Amino acid sequence: MGFKCGIVGLPNVGKSTLFNALTQTAAAQAANYPFCTIEPNVGEVAVPDPRLDRLAQIAKSAQTIPTRLTFVDIAGLVRGASKGEGLGNQFLAHIREVDAVAYVLRCFDDGDVTHVEGRIDPTADAETVETELMLADLESLERRVAAAEKKAKTGDKESAVQVYAMKAALAHLHQGQPARLTRVSEEHRPVFDQLGLLTAKPVVFVANVDEASAATGNAYSAQVEERARKEGAAFVAISAKIEAEIAQLGAGERDEFLHTLGLKEPGLNRLIRAGYALLDLVTFFTVGPKEARAWTVHKGARAPQGAGVIHTDFEKGFIRAETIAYDDYVAGNGEAGAKDAGKLRLEGKDYVVQDGDVMHFRFAN
Repeated sequence: MGFKCGIVGLPNVGKSTLFNALTQTAAAQAANYPFCTIEPNVGEVAVPDPRLDRLAQIAKSAQTIPTRLTFVDIAGLVRGASKGEGLGNQFLAHIREVDAVAYVLRCFDDGDVTHVEGRIDPTADAETVETELMLADLESLERRVAAAEKKAKTGDKESAVQVYAMKAALAHLHQGQPARLTRVSEEHRPVFDQLGLLTAKPVVFVANVDEASAATGNAYSAQVEERARKEGAAFVAISAKIEAEIAQLGAGERDEFLHTLGLKEPGLNRLIRAGYALLDLVTFFTVGPKEARAWTVHKGARAPQGAGVIHTDFEKGFIRAETIAYDDYVAGNGEAGAKDAGKLRLEGKDYVVQDGDVMHFRFAN
């Protein structure tokens, strides 16, 4: 399990160029006209994690299998999408299917690439995208809340909770605020999540900058970063053009190229980390002579849930998890050394999986 991230934005902001670079494919047609992406393009990328390579090296694993992340390149949104303008209805339906949304915002000047609204203003672009999503959420909730209220009056407790969640979201939306800013209790969270609101999804603001600004950002990206900070959203500055070049290079050439640009790593790595933090995801590992493999669970997941990511039978028949922290595994130069040092722990059903755990699950058939 990784997570599915939808790439959205106005036409001609670099969405498809970024998608092509991130997935190292030409699946999305990057063209200088609106709606060149008619159907959402889906691509999977391996999540880079140097810890996995180190574990495989120590265990002399025959295979290394990283966890994966899915990107969905969604057709460019325009003003009026919530009313069906452009590819509005398709756009909105595709957003509902992702776990998080990356708002790609144009933060570069280029007279050869037209802007659908004739100006470069990333914060205004963000407003356009968010406004259309909020309008769609408003229409959806206002259509449903009356029916839920009627049902709640009959004493239906589930409907009463739905009404509470809907009205909490509507209060924000009527003030021009996205539903993700709505505060709900843990008790009401599952019901709120089931409302399927577009603006309730976590957001990563992606500033697509020119090559010269890839390492430091620019005045445009600074505006986007400030907006993200105020909202408590994630922010990443990426040059889609540079990412496209990196995707064509071998590992050695890639490192040298990044160094000349003053970059320590590709933008993809930073985008993945931002997404993982946003969705509260952690990685654990299984390691052996056949393979070293990374797995993803939500922060707070207990050992049986971690086992279930590998196979549902593991969760059903869970007995215990033999667990070694990553640093202890490396310090012991493998499982045997860690065990000799007293670092191998036997954890039960209540154990919360920690990022970097090396685990071996025992289960009953």
